[in-house]
Amino acid sequence: MLVPFDLMKQTIKSAFINSGMSPERAEICAQIHTETSCDGVYSHGLNRVPRFCDYLKKGWVNPEAFPTFVSGSGSLEIYDGNLGPGITNGIFAIDRAMQLADEHTVGVVALKNTTHWMRGGTYGWGAANKGYLALLFTNTESTMPPWGGKDIKLGNNPFIMAAPYKDQPVVLDMAMSLYSFGKLETTRLTGKELPFPGGFDSDGNLTSNPALIEKSMRVLPIGYWKGSAMAIMLDLFSAMLSGGMSTAEIDKVKKGSCTGCCQTFIAIKPDVLISQERLEQIVEETISHIKTSEPSNKNTSINYPGESTLKRREENLKNGIPVDEGVWNTVCKLASPSKLD
Repeated sequence: MLVPFDLMKQTIKSAFINSGMSPERAEICAQIHTETSCDGVYSHGLNRVPRFCDYLKKGWVNPEAFPTFVSGSGSLEIYDGNLGPGITNGIFAIDRAMQLADEHTVGVVALKNTTHWMRGGTYGWGAANKGYLALLFTNTESTMPPWGGKDIKLGNNPFIMAAPYKDQPVVLDMAMSLYSFGKLETTRLTGKELPFPGGFDSDGNLTSNPALIEKSMRVLPIGYWKGSAMAIMLDLFSAMLSGGMSTAEIDKVKKGSCTGCCQTFIAIKPDVLISQERLEQIVEETISHIKTSEPSNKNTSINYPGESTLKRREENLKNGIPVDEGVWNTVCKLASPSKLD
């Protein structure tokens, strides 16, 4: 099933308004959710709407809260997100980081007590499109075990790097597991298997079946022990830079995904000491170099980070955004005028 961009955005906006958001904030959040699905990250776009509406209704997200300044020193500032919507908090934080970068070349905003920012890449794309290098990460509640363990004790902490390049930024947006839980969900909904084993079943066997991994919650970290270690360090950096809660503390809150989490937004102005021409040359030579590699098989394409996203965006804007019919129907019900009663 394919849904046009504008129809999806308006439907999501209505669902958010029905769940307690102001029209102005619902507009912002609906735009980002729709862009996320349009870019092919369906798990954090349309598919995330019902859960977010539930959090709004439970009071786990304060729809009208704004970040407040806590402290700062030079190019680093700390803000309290006051459990506001992760999207509006995230937009504020990356915008402020870019303002600090304009003053100091590097700007860092650490945000504590916030909520799920949805697709973390949103803020990387936004910064890179304005000419900044960006580095972003967050901690979360525990969703995977440490390497060598069975019990979930680590957050699947997203990590984003973005580099500007004309209108085609190079953007890495990844979780610390080989496949995020959102990817497991979307793969399960389509009735498919993962292309590579992505975790363990309840008996400890590696599997490509997303449902079995969701049940055991034993996702496979990227790089095995290396991904496990990186998840720990991202958690520490997120909490220590902001003074907010670590994953161990977030686990005690027990209010859904990322409630009370910490996020870091770093923006860098690369053209302060290096010319724009040289910056573009670096990206062009890098892309040309990797694309000279012989494909491993005739069905393999070699893409730089973010290139596939640009292709999906163009295709989905033209043809409509693929949706799971059950999820779409659920969101349409949430957007129904009767929900205003």
